[in-house]
Amino acid sequence: MQLSLEGKVALVTGASRGIGKAIAATYAAAGASVMISSRKQDALEAAAAEIGAAGGEVAVFAAHAGEPDQIAACVAATVERFGRVDILVNNAATNPYMGRAIDIDLPRFDKTWQVNYRGPVLWCQEVWRASMAEHGGAIINMASIGGLSVERGIGHYNVTKAALIHLTRTLAADLAPGVRVNAIAPGLVKTDMARALWEPAEEQIAARMPLRRLGEPQDIANAALFLASDLASWITGETLVVDGGALLGAALG
Repeated sequence: MQLSLEGKVALVTGASRGIGKAIAATYAAAGASVMISSRKQDALEAAAAEIGAAGGEVAVFAAHAGEPDQIAACVAATVERFGRVDILVNNAATNPYMGRAIDIDLPRFDKTWQVNYRGPVLWCQEVWRASMAEHGGAIINMASIGGLSVERGIGHYNVTKAALIHLTRTLAADLAPGVRVNAIAPGLVKTDMARALWEPAEEQIAARMPLRRLGEPQDIANAALFLASDLASWITGETLVVDGGALLGAALG
């Protein structure tokens, strides 16, 4: 079954590598025009060159995903370049702290909330005002199975993802019927950001999972393509878990 985004315009944050880059490439291959954003211009240009080589139409705009002025400028640049925004993927995230949630210092507490929760709120506001209030669209928030469970070491990060899941449901109600808002909750995916979690013990972790492997960025991109497409036109306010059965495995012990 072919999923087409022909004629659509997508804005993907945190898109210079990993899951965001995979989503942008998948959207471009499905016919969308894509604006990719992250903090580093050189990394964006390299990603755009790679995606564009496969035939996709890609533009870049460097922006900090938690800074209001930069968020507004990126959305404005997308509308100026492509005319509107049909799809927003809030993929950018950070995790500057590893340890017990009770021990986190205020600067890292604030940075995590700024990027992982406040940022998505602002991106949604900007695309709503600039395009989606008039034209409709689809928003996909990148959550985590950590937002549905309790895990030591990255507990504060997981709290922000739990908040993002609830934001998804709230905005789905607020923006219906014109805009669908859904989330994806990935399990452990082999990205640079998560390297400290999977690289030391990949085989052992995979062996405990029902599907016996860790995730790849493309696994998440495939889910993001479905949720952005017309095949998901009657789905909103939901969180799609894509984790190789990890939550099931944890429940079974």
